[in-house]
Amino acid sequence: MKKRIFSALALSFALVCSSFSQTTNDKTSDPAYSQQVHKQFLARKKLAASRNQALFDVFNQKLTSQEKEALEFLYAYMPLSDLADYDGEFYLNQVRTAFKARDYFDWGKTIPEDVFRHFVLVYRVNNEDLDNAREVFFDELKDRVKGMTMEQAALEVNHWCHEKVNYRATDGRTSAPLALVRTAWGRCGEESTFTTMAMRSVGIPARQCYTPRWAHTDDNHAWVEVWIDGKWNYLGACEPEPELNVGWFSGPAKRAMMVHTNVFGVYNGKEEKNLQTDLYSIINLLSNYTDTRTATVKVVNKNGKAVENATVKFNVYNYAEFYPITSSKTTADGKASVITGKGDVFVWATDGTNYGYVKSEANSPELTIVLDKTAGKTYEETFVMNPPVPQKIKELSPEKIAANAIRLAYEDSVRNAYMKTFINEVDARKFAADNGLNPDDTWKYLEMSQGNWRDVKDFMQQEKNSTYLFPYLASLTAKDLRDTPYKYLINHLSFGEKGGFESTIPQDMVAGSVFSPRISRELIRPWRVFLKLKMDAQYSKEERATIDQIINYINSNVTLDDIQNYYKCPISPKGAVELGRADKDSRNALFVAICRAEGIAARIESATSRPQYYTNGEWINVNLNDDSEAQYPKGTVIFNNAASNIVKPAYSTHYTIAKFVDGDFVTLDFEGDAALKTLPGQVTIDAGYYRLIVGSRANDGSVTVETKYFSLNEGETKALDIVLPKTEGRIQVQGIVDMNSRITLANGIETSLKDIANGKGIIICFADPDKEPTKHVLQDIPNQQAELNEWGGGILFIVPDDKVSKAFDASVFKNLPNQSVWGVDNNRGLLNATTNALQIEFSNNFPLTIYLSDIGGILYSSEGYQIGIPENILKTINAEAATKNP
Repeated sequence: MKKRIFSALALSFALVCSSFSQTTNDKTSDPAYSQQVHKQFLARKKLAASRNQALFDVFNQKLTSQEKEALEFLYAYMPLSDLADYDGEFYLNQVRTAFKARDYFDWGKTIPEDVFRHFVLVYRVNNEDLDNAREVFFDELKDRVKGMTMEQAALEVNHWCHEKVNYRATDGRTSAPLALVRTAWGRCGEESTFTTMAMRSVGIPARQCYTPRWAHTDDNHAWVEVWIDGKWNYLGACEPEPELNVGWFSGPAKRAMMVHTNVFGVYNGKEEKNLQTDLYSIINLLSNYTDTRTATVKVVNKNGKAVENATVKFNVYNYAEFYPITSSKTTADGKASVITGKGDVFVWATDGTNYGYVKSEANSPELTIVLDKTAGKTYEETFVMNPPVPQKIKELSPEKIAANAIRLAYEDSVRNAYMKTFINEVDARKFAADNGLNPDDTWKYLEMSQGNWRDVKDFMQQEKNSTYLFPYLASLTAKDLRDTPYKYLINHLSFGEKGGFESTIPQDMVAGSVFSPRISRELIRPWRVFLKLKMDAQYSKEERATIDQIINYINSNVTLDDIQNYYKCPISPKGAVELGRADKDSRNALFVAICRAEGIAARIESATSRPQYYTNGEWINVNLNDDSEAQYPKGTVIFNNAASNIVKPAYSTHYTIAKFVDGDFVTLDFEGDAALKTLPGQVTIDAGYYRLIVGSRANDGSVTVETKYFSLNEGETKALDIVLPKTEGRIQVQGIVDMNSRITLANGIETSLKDIANGKGIIICFADPDKEPTKHVLQDIPNQQAELNEWGGGILFIVPDDKVSKAFDASVFKNLPNQSVWGVDNNRGLLNATTNALQIEFSNNFPLTIYLSDIGGILYSSEGYQIGIPENILKTINAEAATKNP
């Protein structure tokens, strides 16, 4: 009898689930998969029982069978952040809009069930903050692409994306798509998230693709793949081209060591999987872009016996550290492998205590790693990491490039017209005067707020009498100013001031460490009153909760779960409490939030990401999750600049230091730390076992790496000389500038360094054209006009906007090379990026002249006027060519 009942239920459920496939014209729905989803859904419903009403009451509405199944699929696999911080109505709207788009466009009928499920229906792209962009974008795009082919529509959507958003570097928090539209610019991870959602909003399957880190240069990149008529194709997000499978990154992608994407849910596609879990997969897409190889290692112990379940990380050198492009566990025979590019990977293996490593090269056979090393041994090593070699890429016809450029210029004008609606300096200063505010600070923060300026202006007006107004705004990131609503800004400052703070906290620390809602990389939400009421209900309303009480509350009410929040999108403090479950970083942020709600100064320490609170004049670590957060004895490291260095070493560009934790080295984040801005510089860190990495990148993308393993004892001061290794037979890179940096030409057209370079390098002269030193360089360059014309790379004379005068006329400078262009450097953005890369203090000693390789490496630099600058640049160009073609 029980078997019959079970069979009947299974049949009934299978019939419900088949409705999904019938409406997507896929005749082969898999009942086993549907039952797997339902089982996982019930498990997630149990896990999220504390938010049952907010999440699951939506199932009490009248739903179609396909809506119910789609909702169950989303709930079954969503990360903890999405169970904690959003509600059922949000997900139902996502589902209904996805089906609406599929039914509206002809191509919706051609999309297979599994492709629609994973790459259209899913509301999340990566770790972005969520919003209702799908609905908004559908309404704006549906008539624009109706009647087009699927390929035409994908290209057109990308043009629309370019009208809305352009590239500009920013911090690591990923803005929601609508927030990006309001700002009108973002980094590549945000542009690709935005574009992926725009594609999905019109029913085009799309996924964000990442190279986690390049091998031939620092940094990474993200773009988009779209499924068109049965095949995946790539495009640059917000960087429209006239064809698919064309982008500025086509060449770099052929030198990549990994391209991957996250896939929501259990995915049965044909792609190679770097990782598959019960909730998601990471699939390896590298073979879509370049030639590949399989790098295989066997891990053995000191006795030569295979080690099962050892952790293996396949690393590339990037930002002066070994960064894992993927990691895995060894099988019973001790083996692990990855499909990667034809360059070097630094393979690290550990059993949690012992470790070993090997460099796998392009033609390496299976290699053996012996776990014969442990913490404590002092030694040094030097080796070279080689990236894959450059390859030829697809070229577009000049006619297509020219026609596309016309469209891009128009789209730039649309976006720029919108940005001109942002508040200007005159109006900002008038507002400041009318409200008794500091005019410089007022303009500073209103300008930073971009499209969110009205909310920030209203907040300033409301809080104009607060002594903490500008220190509070200073505690926020620029992105916070661009996407935080007025009411959230008010919530934290006003309730913070009402709640007060411990009297021993220094006044200059109050705004940033008590009142500020900015903790780590989470979206700012109004958690302060909620947490205060929770603590008052648990403990005394009359006294502040103690640190022990706060720790006990978190440990008793919020379970640590570092597995199920797999997109690593931070859970809000309120969401963590409501769900009763959070990952380590979100629990740490919750500790800081509760402390601040209680008037206790707290923070996440930037170098180690540990939660800390302030008492008796010092910051104290909190052991909230595990012993790695305990208060360790300290030592001091002094970094010295060796006399032989041709450039000043910068942390995270030329060197890093990493602490040994559980069998691997974890890099300390001192990037931008004031203590290391100039060398010698010193930092106080935990006593322990460390690895110093110093690297010199050459013009061909290779890196000469020197590593030093050493111990730092309690109370010890250790001096470390940063000696940049020589790049034998190559030109050493002095720094790196992003070739995607946008500049405005003198004729008002926006372009990028990459476009000006024309597939080669680029000479950039930062000029003050009214001053004699710049005029000397401009008079010298015609002497090498013929040679520079023959070379054919880019030449950019760029004037900071504060140096532009009405009297300046570029036409007076005659006989410059044919490819020369003039531009304006708004707010000295490119100049600052260059001086930061060179690690120089620039004091208007114009001209600053540099030569960049085709991948952005600074191979030559000259500050101020010197005789023979054009000749020396030509020598550098010729030397670069000689190293490429020995």
